Amino acid sequence: MRPLSTNRRYAATLVLGGLSGMLTWMLGQDLQRGPVRNPHGSLKIPCGNCHTSVSWSPLRAVPEFNHNRETRYLLQGLHKTVECRLCHANLVFRQASVQCAECHADLHRRQFGAHCETCHTVKGWQLAAKSIREHSPRFQLTGGHAAVDCEACHRGAAAGQYAGLSIQCGSCHMADYNNAKIINHRAAGFPIACGQCHCVDIWLSVNMNGFNHSSFGFALVGAHATLPCVACHINNQFLGIPADCYSCHVKDYTSAKNPDHVAAAFPTTCSLCHDSSSWLDSTFNHASVGFALTGAHISTPCAQCHLNGQFATAPTQCQGCHLTEFNQTTDPNHVTAGFPQDCSLCHTTTNWLGAVFDHSKTGWALTGAHLPLACSACHANGQYTALATTCVSCHLTDFNNATNPNHITSGYPQTCDVCHSTTAWSPASFNHNTTSFPLTGAHVTVACTACHINNVYAGTPTDCYSCHKTEYQTTNNPNHAAANYPTTCATCHTTTSWSGATATHSQFPIYSGTHAHAWTTCADCHTNASNFLVFSCITCHTHDQASTDPHHNGVRNYVYGPTTCYSCHRTGGGGL
Repeated sequence: MRPLSTNRRYAATLVLGGLSGMLTWMLGQDLQRGPVRNPHGSLKIPCGNCHTSVSWSPLRAVPEFNHNRETRYLLQGLHKTVECRLCHANLVFRQASVQCAECHADLHRRQFGAHCETCHTVKGWQLAAKSIREHSPRFQLTGGHAAVDCEACHRGAAAGQYAGLSIQCGSCHMADYNNAKIINHRAAGFPIACGQCHCVDIWLSVNMNGFNHSSFGFALVGAHATLPCVACHINNQFLGIPADCYSCHVKDYTSAKNPDHVAAAFPTTCSLCHDSSSWLDSTFNHASVGFALTGAHISTPCAQCHLNGQFATAPTQCQGCHLTEFNQTTDPNHVTAGFPQDCSLCHTTTNWLGAVFDHSKTGWALTGAHLPLACSACHANGQYTALATTCVSCHLTDFNNATNPNHITSGYPQTCDVCHSTTAWSPASFNHNTTSFPLTGAHVTVACTACHINNVYAGTPTDCYSCHKTEYQTTNNPNHAAANYPTTCATCHTTTSWSGATATHSQFPIYSGTHAHAWTTCADCHTNASNFLVFSCITCHTHDQASTDPHHNGVRNYVYGPTTCYSCHRTGGGGL
């Protein structure tokens, strides 16, 4: 076909333009009846955009009309391919509703509201994946529930019902509950809370971890956790099953031979020895029967103590098992020595042969040199009972043979511990303070024989004169005997220093007042060394002294003489 010339193209344009104008006019005019109503309302587009001169209907494609640009409702998905009249059924364009429910009948009876787009999309009317994920928060779709059609749950009497349905498993799975054959759920009295055992991922894969067996008073631990239910629940018996071990393990109890539980009268509380983790590796808490296993007892086979399978009346005393050792022991001989049969006094379960006896329990503790001694050193001829605890019972020979000093001739008491100790028998140390004459001063360092002449200890006098008679009689400054001094040496002397004696001058104050430090020797006043009752005041107080004649002028009965001063001046001061 040849292309039209320029003139011809212009003519065609006029024809088509006139036709378009005519069609536009015809929409508002009826040649026979006058003006008619515009069926498209206020739709202001040329008729030729949709209609043709060949046929007024059906409408042709409308590439010139951009629905997404010209309207407020975008055409997406399946809406792109549908005819206009499917949505604009009454030829209403400008005020057409954009709500899904205006075009799509609500099969859900407003259970989900009027917003179809919550679950459906324009790409495909089938449910969107997002709508499944956003299932009602009352019942999340997980596991097997996520893959099933809505009708699988919303069916039967609940067909088309979505709001207000029960979320309990039994509401959908009651038939599964009633028809269960492996375990008859109804006969077993199982609760209808399916989720305790079943999971949403695989219904038939029963997960017992989800079932709280402990809520029935019997927690599944150890080997019990992996056992099939029917291993304990025989014949689908679930209600009233006893929780004690013996009820299931009575055969194990009666057939046990190592040891024989029946003959040994073992209690039927299997958990005392066995645990659910390992039935054969039994462990018995021996302390629970009042006899804890310690030391060598821990590794001893049960049969070594429990002879002939005797467990119920086995003795708990040492001699019950060790009487043979007791009778046969010779170092020392326990029988002849009269040892008690309470082996634990000396032996321990840790080391039977390394016996150690706590001697303090006998009332006589071992101290000092007694500690390393062999028992036979004191317990001669295996004699242990009725022995005396006094020192002399073992040390009489030492007492009799002692010569420095001779204990017998000295009359020493046989209570050795008065001088001796267990730490060191020699040298002895006597505490003289325990006697009526405590040692003080120079007496502390004096040898015993200096006072105890000829080793005489008993009856030794305790007065000073008995030992110091010679000193008393030979003293010349002053002459004690001539001066008629008393023999109570302690009046002037002390044990700290025998020389430099200080007399107790009770008749006249010579260590205080005006006479203190005014004299040198006793002879200054006592002019007769052989008689200290003789004294003279005028040796120091002469006539011409200011304190004598001149001071006594006018004193009645004043007489100047050796002892007349004392008659008035008895305290060394003025007047009487």
